[in-house]
Amino acid sequence: MMVVTVTIEFPAEAQARLEKEAICCGITLDQLIAELAAALRAENADEPRGKLSFVGIGSSTSGRSARDANEMLAEGLGRG
Repeated sequence: MMVVTVTIEFPAEAQARLEKEAICCGITLDQLIAELAAALRAENADEPRGKLSFVGIGSSTSGRSARDANEMLAEGLGRG
C-alpha cells in the first residue's frame, strides 16, 4: 500500500466532529479519514448515483414503498 501525505483544511466544527468520531471508533483521525475515503463510491462503479443500496429495512405505515424513496428524500421525508 502506497501512503501519501495530504493537508486538508476543515472548518473547526467539521474537524471536531471527525475527531470525536475517531475517538469513539478507537482510531486515529488519519485512519478515520482513510476509511471514509475508501468507502466513497468508485468512479466506475456499476451502481448509478441516486439509487439507494438497501432493500426493505422495515415496513411502511404510510402506504408508500421503496420505489418512492427518492421522491420521499426530495420531499425531506415529510419534514415540511
